[in-house]
Amino acid sequence: MRIDKFLWCVRYSKTRNQASIACKKGQVKVNDAVIKPSREVYIGDIIIFRKNQINYKIKVNDIPPNRVGAKLVDIYRTDLTPKSEFEAQELLKYSKDYYRKKGTGRPTKKDRRSIESYTGEEE
Repeated sequence: MRIDKFLWCVRYSKTRNQASIACKKGQVKVNDAVIKPSREVYIGDIIIFRKNQINYKIKVNDIPPNRVGAKLVDIYRTDLTPKSEFEAQELLKYSKDYYRKKGTGRPTKKDRRSIESYTGEEE
């Protein structure tokens, strides 16, 4: 089965076109080699791909006949993604909450209160 079709079948991309675009951008590797969307996937291959700033690592257990339901995905793949990838995503989410773009003006009252509560300088 083609790699773009496999990623679509095990529900890692919404469309097959999105999976093939990710392959063309170099976001998908099979056995540590950057590949084209037409590359065949075999049982036992290790796939590493980047989605939502997380590097997922999966092992192919079996080839699905077609797109499978969410409950049946674990039959066809084993998730080997380290927990540190998800923890880094959580830290990134929290850092975005306190980020202000340059030139947006002075802080609002809500911003001031959140800054004060964060630093502990309440009046």
